[in-house]
Amino acid sequence: MSDRIHSLSGYIYEYQKSVQAPEQFWARIADGFHWQKPYEKVLSWNFEKPDVKWFEGGQLNITENILDRHLYTRGDQAAIIWEPNDPNEQNLILTYRELHAEVCRFANAMKAQGIEKGDRVIIYMPMVPEAAVAMLACARVGAVHSVVFAGFSASALSDRIIDCQAKMVLTADGNFRGKKSIPVKALVDEALEKCDSITSVITLKRTGEEVNMQAGRDYWWHEVIEGVSSEHKAEVMDAEDMLFILYTSGSTGKPKGVVHTCGGYMVYTYYSFKNVFQYNQGDVYWCTADIGWITGHSYIVYGPLLAGATSIMFEGVPTFPDPGRFWAICEKYKVNQFYTAPTAIRALQAYGTDPIAPYNLSSLKVLGTVGEPINEEAWHWYHDHVGKGKCPIVDTWWQTETGGIMISPLAGVTPTKPAYATMPLPGIQLAVLDNEGQELKGNSVEGNLCIKFPWPSMLRTTYGDHERCKQTYFSSFPGYYFTGDGVKRDEDGYYRILGRVDDVINVSGHRMGTAEVENAINEHPKVIESAVVGYPHEIKGQGIFAYVICDLEGRSEESLTQEIKDTVTKIIGPIAKPDRLLIVSGLPKTRSGKIMRRILRKIASGEGDHLGDISTLLNPEVVTSIQEAVHASKA
Repeated sequence: MSDRIHSLSGYIYEYQKSVQAPEQFWARIADGFHWQKPYEKVLSWNFEKPDVKWFEGGQLNITENILDRHLYTRGDQAAIIWEPNDPNEQNLILTYRELHAEVCRFANAMKAQGIEKGDRVIIYMPMVPEAAVAMLACARVGAVHSVVFAGFSASALSDRIIDCQAKMVLTADGNFRGKKSIPVKALVDEALEKCDSITSVITLKRTGEEVNMQAGRDYWWHEVIEGVSSEHKAEVMDAEDMLFILYTSGSTGKPKGVVHTCGGYMVYTYYSFKNVFQYNQGDVYWCTADIGWITGHSYIVYGPLLAGATSIMFEGVPTFPDPGRFWAICEKYKVNQFYTAPTAIRALQAYGTDPIAPYNLSSLKVLGTVGEPINEEAWHWYHDHVGKGKCPIVDTWWQTETGGIMISPLAGVTPTKPAYATMPLPGIQLAVLDNEGQELKGNSVEGNLCIKFPWPSMLRTTYGDHERCKQTYFSSFPGYYFTGDGVKRDEDGYYRILGRVDDVINVSGHRMGTAEVENAINEHPKVIESAVVGYPHEIKGQGIFAYVICDLEGRSEESLTQEIKDTVTKIIGPIAKPDRLLIVSGLPKTRSGKIMRRILRKIASGEGDHLGDISTLLNPEVVTSIQEAVHASKA
């Protein structure tokens, strides 16, 4: 399929077509895929309910379009190149033919364990090729996969298992991460103490550490696939059948299970991948994300493989065994498109340019960023030193809920501007609204980023709670999908994302609900009340700042602070551990008892001299004591 835009005039033409006749636009792209039964209707939608359906009546299996469709044209081409954590360990290259065989074999093994169409399967695995095989095998048999980042705690894992009533967990004995070996199966065992829906656990041998195996429930991966056929007829799925659930933090404590469906997600991830990264056959593409996040789903597994690309999976971290690891891998595989997070760029920037110098990066054609807006300083460092001034940077904005990239330059097509996501992709109809819900027309405006027309890969619901989906995304501004982000549209019509307008913090590109962190803090028996806000962090973009009221009787502040941080790590995972935790005597509240987080955010950000009028607070004197405590903690 040739669906790639090659010029700025081509982009403008395609965008106009996509807005004037969206159904014909998306039908043209969808028709390039293999459908077992053609769709009858391209789109029906209602943002009030909300109710969105794409390619209704169509039947397909996404893995036939990833694997079977490519067997004869690129069966011997590398589909996945796996680079292990330790550079001295042997890498692995899976061709499309080999990946097809592995997926079919594991699909048969899952069926033998009683997995049927519609069952939910949790994948809690390190970045190994089997994780991608697991996702595709689920899709092959029609099971709904829910990947949980393997850095999350047992408690966070059990919450997700219970919410979707999963039947199976796919995991590993452990996880190599830099110099560390992290237990994984042990956390699954702990999580399952609270769950009654799981009938089987399949465990991959990765680190070789001792694990408990419960008879009748626990099986080794290598044993369940032994002697199993590599032939498997893909399950017939409706376009609107569930493909996966992915949990994301919200502004209330309980994670939301974002639901994506088969047909629309397939069409959009393919199209956005080809165009944003300007992928050509024979290119080697590398996204450094973990498959536990949406970026890994859409732009390591589904988008690239649908396009017949060669996609790299990396198990390790950017600084092991040294801060030149990313560049060593780029040289080793002659990477053409490189997609990473601003957090990683800033962390590597701190080491200077010496770690880059030994490596030949001349193969690079496109650089990408994801997870948060990239600051100008990091953008220039990335552009000048990694891209040698010749690689366009695609600063991509999108969300778990959108399924695919929504605003981004198309590499080499759209003129870039540091810190700007630039323009919407074809088919994406943006609107900037003021707080009263009025659309702000023209350029040089700032407001709430909304979307006024459906796109194929958008979320359909939040699992088991459609009302929550409606309230979260479609109620703030009726008739629009509200992203939760503020945005600026400049004099050129370019979009710059300003960050969350709700109580969600973007930590290293991963959304973390403040309520979720507060709930974890409040689990400590000595905590009376807490308030969590984000603040500027030079590496992570945003850090987590916790203000906590405690019962200090018989305890030191230092030991209690560490205990509370450990509690958060145990309940959610290390990613949610507060960067700064301050024990305070009180929190600023309105007369109705609402905590004024706006004030706490300003103090945490070093803007304590610009708090505005605080005389209407129930307890204005507490602000002074907090400011003094913050200053003292920095001294």
